Amino acid sequence: MNKRNGSDFFDQPIVEQARTLYLEGSFMVAIRYYGYKVNLYLLNGEYIEVFYNHKEDKIERIAPLDYTHSRMKFYADQIRISSVAS
Repeated sequence: MNKRNGSDFFDQPIVEQARTLYLEGSFMVAIRYYGYKVNLYLLNGEYIEVFYNHKEDKIERIAPLDYTHSRMKFYADQIRISSVAS
């Protein structure tokens, strides 16, 4: 991830990461994955996943998109991200 204001996006607290994605990122798509609703955002040319646990009503994890993960098939059905993955 690109450096923002001297610190790395993923070094920020999860609350700040979520705020940055909401304010500066572009929401792409949401999928259901086991017990999560996973929102995919595009921020500064990089895809980022937000794992929301609806049973606990909280964001549990924010991570860069793993292009090798099996979740990719769920995204591929809805949006085209192959050009970014290469």
